[in-house]
Amino acid sequence: MVKSYLKFEPSKSFGVVATSSSNLVWTSSKDKSGTGAGQAIVAANNEVLTWDIKKGELLNRWKDENCKAQVTAIAQSKTDPDVFAVGYEDGSIRLWDSKISTTIVSFNGHKSAITILAFDKSGVRLASGAKDTDVIVWDLVAEVGQYKLRGHKDQITGLRFIEPEPQIPEGGDDEEQAMVLDNEATEGFLLTTGKDALIKLWDLSSRHCIETHVAQNSGECWALGVSPDLSGCVTAGNDGEMRVWALDVAGLASSARKVDLSQAINFLHDRGTLHRSSKERAVEVIFHPRRDYFAVHGVEKSVEIWRIRNEAEIKKSLARKRRRRRELAAKKGKKEAEAEEEDDKSDDISKADISDVFVQHVIVRTTGKVRSVAWALSQGTKDLQLLVGGTNNLLETYTIVGKDKLKSKGDAPDYNKALAVELPGHRTDIRALSISSDDKMLASAANGSLKIWNIKTNTCIRTFECGYALCCSFLPGDKVVVVGTKEGELQLYDVASASLLESVNAHEGHAIWSLQVHPDGKSVVSGGADKTAKFWDFKIVQEQVLGTSRTTPKLKLVQSKILKVSDDILSLRFSPDAKLLAVALLDSTVKVFFVDSLKLYLNLYGHKLPVLSMDISYDNKLIVTSSADKNIRIWGLDFGDCHKALFGHQDSILQVAFVPHNSDGNGHHFFSASKDRTIKYWDADKFEQIQRIDGHHGEIWAIAVAHSGQFLISASHDKSIRVWEETDEQIFLEEEREKEIEELYESTLTTSLEQDPDAEDENREVGAASKQTVETLMAGERIAEALELGMADLNAIKEWEEAKQQNPNVAPPQRNVLFMALGNISAEQHVMNVLQKIKASALHDALLVLPFATVPMLFTFLNIFAMRSMNIPLTCRILFFMLKTHHKQIVASKTMRAMLDGIRTNLRGALKRQKDEMGYNVAALKVVGMQLQHKSVKDYVDEKWEEENEENKAVKKRAFVQVS
Repeated sequence: MVKSYLKFEPSKSFGVVATSSSNLVWTSSKDKSGTGAGQAIVAANNEVLTWDIKKGELLNRWKDENCKAQVTAIAQSKTDPDVFAVGYEDGSIRLWDSKISTTIVSFNGHKSAITILAFDKSGVRLASGAKDTDVIVWDLVAEVGQYKLRGHKDQITGLRFIEPEPQIPEGGDDEEQAMVLDNEATEGFLLTTGKDALIKLWDLSSRHCIETHVAQNSGECWALGVSPDLSGCVTAGNDGEMRVWALDVAGLASSARKVDLSQAINFLHDRGTLHRSSKERAVEVIFHPRRDYFAVHGVEKSVEIWRIRNEAEIKKSLARKRRRRRELAAKKGKKEAEAEEEDDKSDDISKADISDVFVQHVIVRTTGKVRSVAWALSQGTKDLQLLVGGTNNLLETYTIVGKDKLKSKGDAPDYNKALAVELPGHRTDIRALSISSDDKMLASAANGSLKIWNIKTNTCIRTFECGYALCCSFLPGDKVVVVGTKEGELQLYDVASASLLESVNAHEGHAIWSLQVHPDGKSVVSGGADKTAKFWDFKIVQEQVLGTSRTTPKLKLVQSKILKVSDDILSLRFSPDAKLLAVALLDSTVKVFFVDSLKLYLNLYGHKLPVLSMDISYDNKLIVTSSADKNIRIWGLDFGDCHKALFGHQDSILQVAFVPHNSDGNGHHFFSASKDRTIKYWDADKFEQIQRIDGHHGEIWAIAVAHSGQFLISASHDKSIRVWEETDEQIFLEEEREKEIEELYESTLTTSLEQDPDAEDENREVGAASKQTVETLMAGERIAEALELGMADLNAIKEWEEAKQQNPNVAPPQRNVLFMALGNISAEQHVMNVLQKIKASALHDALLVLPFATVPMLFTFLNIFAMRSMNIPLTCRILFFMLKTHHKQIVASKTMRAMLDGIRTNLRGALKRQKDEMGYNVAALKVVGMQLQHKSVKDYVDEKWEEENEENKAVKKRAFVQVS
């Protein structure tokens, strides 16, 4: 009989505050219960989390079960604050509705990770930039990719829609040079920067690049910030260099409505270079949406806040410079008139040096390295608030005093840390895990912190400060946790009182790589880099309370035995019957000793590199060792013979663990975790891999199997702690192998299908936003299948009708079983249903899968759709796309020509009917409107309109101080 196994599935993930793969977004609290500090939308590996910044609570978790890729970019819609666009590492983009935490639509067009996303002003278009150097503009209403803009030679680092208010040109001589287009609204412009150090301005109406400049002298451009009034932008690159650009918005607005501009005009003007105090490469430049400040930072422990001066300040600064120049001129004996002449020249504010306009306001020093920042616009505070996401799994809010709040002239601007979300995660990588005996608590130890978690609720119950922890374990009773550190200390922590009970310098400054509690629970053994294993007994000692005669019981570690070996100890394991102790050494051997006499019992040779972890099965018969040589070896503990060496992973195997008992005959099953980001489940009797468990995005440092064997917990470099639960679903090994081969095939299939564009197409500035995925392939196959079935059915019915004219009593033909099962629907209805089920974003790619031989069949059905007015928008979309794609072949074919004539006639008729219907309805609505006005019924007025108008007047007109 084939042996079946039970499958482990992901159930929970916690321990992550924010990962450094993506930027973060601040948004105000939606409901009344939300706090004033607002919410942070952050990436957490393949999920997006919403944190309440003030309470430090997790409000929401957006997760797509089908998506394993990391989140790399997040953007919020300007018109609908509930809609967020999220870009992933595999090049896919999903639009999420934050109210219901579900995906609205998903797009696939990029070949590699998305680096930046931007919505337009009206929220109907989304632009995405990726590492594959392309920019794609997506239509969110039709849910399709409009076009792909090529031009950059390296990844896109900045992206912004520039949509100037349309200006009505006034009469003049210049107008004769250009023809004015009045009838249509323009699509606006797009400003992009790339790592190739270029800044480009694209005209989206004509879909081409109208301007290119070199943005940075220092080689690469890493960030773009555009001022809220669009009057200028700042680009930042390496070596702390920032360039300021003035943007001629008025010129753009007037040029948008003209064609055939006779002279070349530049809309971007270089206004000069600023230097940051740090020499790191920049990551972001973020302008404050309402005030004259912007934040800029690299991957360092600080954020620089710069201020844009107002006109009065610039004039003052210029006057000061003028005074100095006069004094110098007087000293040198220059003529007064000459000096004055110079002054008049330098008094023009638009000619002011850029360092007079932009000044550094304050440098905010942060706890950890900064990955992303966002301005928080909280109610009720005049100070600036900055939300900072660190690379160390931390969110912080800083309050910064603005220029207007400073008491006197000489005051330095101050800032302070207001809030932080830090408890739900470690700052550094977790190096060790231990599960309590009742499987309810989890201890996780990292460099500087030890945390105790409730496994059921995923909440952090206790946090202790500790040294650089390398191993940890609950002591019997689950009240105390022992931690071994890199500094050679054994530390005992009491969970109930949240205090450090004792710290013993166990290995004189040498790292304690491993410790294990004796199966009887009365002692613990620690092994370190000082080539010794030390045995410690737990003793309750009566300690005198200082200043009194009373004593209090205290837990102490007392050394009982010592075992000296020839090299550093990397791992230790007691056998469950407590007779043997296995010790793994740095010289790649494993030595097994008798616990009572400490005499050598077995030597296990075979690994080429040191053994990093090992475990002994519940029945003391097998020992499994894992090594840095990527191999797992299974040994018998009776004679020390190697049963099998398995090539387990693609990188060092950091931990192995047996299932701790044999309730379901799974006592000889074990797990292995590796730096290659996978966990594998093995059968040590059959030497077979049962299951590969994927999900982590970094090397897996530690795993722990529950005492019940029903779940497994893993901790990784991606800061997440994941719980994998045993399900009732059975696994058969052959099926698993087939599944893995299929996955491999599918991943290579889509890349091979990406047809290489023609040489001329590759060099074009604009291309189609398409990408073949497994989903589009399957959709294409479904269309082809439906067309074949439909044609067969149409032909059968046609023959029957011809036969019926000869003999009226002919029985109707036997239709395909599928049509009968679907309720005896017609062939065209079935084809239409199949086409309607395909997502709009995948339709074009699915149609590309169809071979040209199926096009006549498709056109036959399009003709029927046009005749019967079935979903005209979809019919037109398919028809035009197919005509564009197969234009040459269709034109060359005689049969197709007649078919197209028929489609044209029918389609025109259908469209005319629709047009007449709409015209009739519009006219009727106008009549109703006139009647309402006639009865003097008041027009509807938006209540908030007046309030908003007053607010807009109150907000002073921000200007880039006319840097143009």
